[in-house]
Amino acid sequence: MLQSKLFTKTKKEAPKDEVSKNAILLSRAGFIHKEMSGAYSLLPLGVKVMQKIMKVIAEEINAIGGQELFLTSLQEKEVWEKTNRWDDKVVDNWFKTKLKNDTEVGLAFTHEEPLTNLMKEYVSSYRDLPFSAYQFQTKFRNETRAKSGIMRTREFIMKDLYSFSKDEKEHQDFYEKAKEAYTKIFTRLGLGDKTYTTFASGGTFSKYSHEFQTLTDAGEDVIYVDKDKKIAVNKEVYNDEVLSDLGLNKSDLVEEKAVEVGNIFSLGTRFSESFDLTYLDEKGEKKLVVMGSYGIGPARLMGTIAEVLSDEKGLIWPTTVAPFAVHLISLGAKGSKTEEETKNLYRQLQERKIEVLYDDRDVRAGEKFADSDLIGIPLRVVISDKTMAEGKVEVKSRGDGGERMIDEAELFVHLEKHR
Repeated sequence: MLQSKLFTKTKKEAPKDEVSKNAILLSRAGFIHKEMSGAYSLLPLGVKVMQKIMKVIAEEINAIGGQELFLTSLQEKEVWEKTNRWDDKVVDNWFKTKLKNDTEVGLAFTHEEPLTNLMKEYVSSYRDLPFSAYQFQTKFRNETRAKSGIMRTREFIMKDLYSFSKDEKEHQDFYEKAKEAYTKIFTRLGLGDKTYTTFASGGTFSKYSHEFQTLTDAGEDVIYVDKDKKIAVNKEVYNDEVLSDLGLNKSDLVEEKAVEVGNIFSLGTRFSESFDLTYLDEKGEKKLVVMGSYGIGPARLMGTIAEVLSDEKGLIWPTTVAPFAVHLISLGAKGSKTEEETKNLYRQLQERKIEVLYDDRDVRAGEKFADSDLIGIPLRVVISDKTMAEGKVEVKSRGDGGERMIDEAELFVHLEKHR
């Protein structure tokens, strides 16, 4: 991609009404655009990052047997009345509207009800179970106050996974697989060392649920962390009974602020009871399906990465989700041998299917370097008269700031190794 053709431009100043670090950096670097409070558009760079985050999530969920589908956002009132969750007194963040025929509909904030209702058509025998289905779908939540940039919005993409099992043991087997998959996801996204499996309230569904909390001062939650055991307890459920069930000791725990980047719930038979989702077992006896729900917000993850993996200069993307692998910069004048060599390297990178953003703009070197730091691509490659004289290129890691001179052959080996 030629940077001169990228319609978004970096900004020196943060948007006036933004206070969250993630939204400030992502806006300045040209990844997102704020449309209104709690609603952000993804720009080309933001789309590339979002797609890569979703790819990582999908790969790990597919690995444990998840099957992808895509449900509608529009919701029937009658479906949700079966669980009493249409009532605004029960769920206070619905977006509701009416069709032209005066039929009342809602915009889904989650999808347990419609998916359970749908599965009645496909589940009848024990042979149909277990299975799990997931989607990347836009959710709508009429929050009283949107805050924390793209980490808490009114419109957002959610990866929601639902499991359907014959009994509690079968459910727990999948639940543990999902927990392991989530840990792999956060590790691949560069958040593994700061993310803790956290005991939290199971609400009306179970005694406990598990959240995945990433340590950051921008977090809205307070958790108590055992850094050796890599587990934590949400302040909302912090008591001696929970600690005894964490096999945790008070003296080993550290209070931290954190943001929830994922959660998993055991739903039991609550929804299958409401929709009469049953199956016949081996003896021909009718049994209720046992369910689980597992959520991750890709945009919230993008915001969390921006909060946690950044510095005073800008964003620092992990290689797995960076919009490009290389930021190629020429310091030569237009028409110079240096510029021609940069163009040649750009073509070679493209031929090798290595994602590269080539800063071909006619601006000062300082501006190019500042924009490169702000955008946060993992590897900066600079070609100048000096590097040309040595027959090498200068590479700089955005993560640790390390710089060195290498030849092009070594550059290709490095990039292939870190794909």
